[in-house]
Amino acid sequence: MRPSGRAHDEMRSLEMIPGFAKHAEGSCMVKFGDTHVLVTATFEERGPSWLRDSGQGWITAEYGMLPRSTHGRMNREAARGGQSGRTQEIQRLIGRAMRAVVDLTKLKEKQVRLDCDVIQADGGTRTASISGAYVALYQCFQWMLDKGHLDSMPFNDSIAAVSCGIYEGAPVLDLDYIEDSAAHTDANFVLTGKGGIVEIQGTAEQEPFSEEEFLRLLRLARIGCDQIKSVQKKALGL
Repeated sequence: MRPSGRAHDEMRSLEMIPGFAKHAEGSCMVKFGDTHVLVTATFEERGPSWLRDSGQGWITAEYGMLPRSTHGRMNREAARGGQSGRTQEIQRLIGRAMRAVVDLTKLKEKQVRLDCDVIQADGGTRTASISGAYVALYQCFQWMLDKGHLDSMPFNDSIAAVSCGIYEGAPVLDLDYIEDSAAHTDANFVLTGKGGIVEIQGTAEQEPFSEEEFLRLLRLARIGCDQIKSVQKKALGL
């Protein structure tokens, strides 16, 4: 039995609230159980200088955890003098995930900046950020279409992410903090709506995991991402 009482293939409660931030071109409050992340998407007229005259736009992301998103207060990274390696790795992952399902040539050298702020953390903040970022980015693209900055929707697929792991010897879906901190294997899967694999991060904390165990985790991830996709579509009215 999992500490939460969930079945091995059961997600935490899922909620996505689109348009949560009044001033942003796109936004989503995403909740995976007790993990809550606010994602905003900001339209920028200019892309990065290194893409000038390329005919290609860009999507980038920033990620951060608020001081009381965890049990004890953590200092803001600005107060510590800079971003941690973990923060940089996660925000690069979010950006890569979004760019994997977008035709960047349709952005006409414009840029969208995604900000993922963890309000409350209980495991899976990066996967919640990616899943919510899709909703926020979709809204931003719709705004760009309405304002004449785009000719057509740049998405060529949807994208979602979920964590899986081996806890107490059993593969389980969507780890919360209790499971994540004690899991023998921890993995994050970023999958497209059509079933494509964008990225997999998997680590054995104790004993190495087998190919069969990996495939079981992948099957669980597909179950989870299908459920996330349904919630995303409902949030966007698709």
